[in-house]
Amino acid sequence: MSESTKGGRLSLLSAALVVARRDFMAVLWSRSFIFFLVGPLFPLVVGALAGSVTNHVENSAPDYPKLGVIMQGADLDAVLTAGAALGSRMNGDLPDLAIVKRLKAGETAHPAKALAQENAAGRDMGAILSGTLAHPVLTGSREHLQDWQGPVSLLAARARTQTPAPLPEVALSPTAVAATQADTGHGRMMTAQAAQTLLFLLMMLLAGMVLSNLVEEKANKIIEVLAAAIPMDAVFLGKLFAMLAISMVGIAVWGAAGGVLHLVSGQGIQFLTAPAVGWPLFVVLGIAYFGLGYLLLGSVFLTIGSMASTVREVQTLSMPVTMAQILVFFFASYGMAREGSPVEWASIVFPFSSPFAMLGRAAIHGEIWPHLAALGWQALCVLIFVRVGAYIFRRRVMQSGAQGAVKKKRGVLEILRKA
Repeated sequence: MSESTKGGRLSLLSAALVVARRDFMAVLWSRSFIFFLVGPLFPLVVGALAGSVTNHVENSAPDYPKLGVIMQGADLDAVLTAGAALGSRMNGDLPDLAIVKRLKAGETAHPAKALAQENAAGRDMGAILSGTLAHPVLTGSREHLQDWQGPVSLLAARARTQTPAPLPEVALSPTAVAATQADTGHGRMMTAQAAQTLLFLLMMLLAGMVLSNLVEEKANKIIEVLAAAIPMDAVFLGKLFAMLAISMVGIAVWGAAGGVLHLVSGQGIQFLTAPAVGWPLFVVLGIAYFGLGYLLLGSVFLTIGSMASTVREVQTLSMPVTMAQILVFFFASYGMAREGSPVEWASIVFPFSSPFAMLGRAAIHGEIWPHLAALGWQALCVLIFVRVGAYIFRRRVMQSGAQGAVKKKRGVLEILRKA
């Protein structure tokens, strides 16, 4: 007899691995899991298409409205000369100039009427510059007046100079300018919030698979067959780690699909500020915190699943846990915003909020030892919750199996009596 068997039955670890391998392969090649993987990809596809369409619309949009000029001959020529000198130096802040009318001596300008006529003729004019160089007048919509008031003032000042000096060429010397401490802190806080939100969404999206798988096997009496062959604690552990492995597969598929869509769309993204511990270690910590948080939440869901016999009962019992998990997420986010307060320490110590709080802390602070302590604490909590959950699981499942056996026996006896 091998060391992995005792009395003809597998050891706890060996039996758990058998259940994990069976559940992993059964879920991985099921049609429902394939549709489950494809479902979250639709928002990514829609986002990529929306970005592509938006980029096309921006590229095909008409040019920015021009600034029409109605002035006396000398002033108009001076404005055009100044516009040519300043236009290339103001990075688009100065609109393109267009001659609307060169006034003769004694002729009066009608900028509002000219603006309406130009736009009616299909020439896109945002405003009309009239008056003199000493007293320029800008006529147009309120939006363009606010945007162009400053550039037009500089344009008129430049045009008033009779012999304008050439604009000096500014030599550019690029260098790596360090961001201020405030900018870095704000960027890392955004990274922490994004990481916490992603962790929460993944855990809530993937933890439900544990319940659906368990309820289906209870309905098909598969649990009773497993209970007769291996310890119920092994069934609990096997299902828990199988669903964790399936979740990792889902995350890998979604991450790869998102990267491919990003490359295909060719759209730039707003990269987050690098976390304090660096991206490689931050990703490793994210995976570790996801695994421990998933095991904690999965043990609770498995325990709930052992108490339910139908999908409706599962939904009724799991709703309070789901709402509580949302509160836990907000609790961890609030604790991160109150750095150093008792609220933050409570969110770090509380097992269900600890993965969120510590992942956020990894983005803000660069110390490594708090994460080692937190991972050890969370691993201890996982062992406790798994042991308690397995005990309740064993009691509930065996009880339901015994009740089912009694009902079957009574049915057989009733048939024999009638016969």
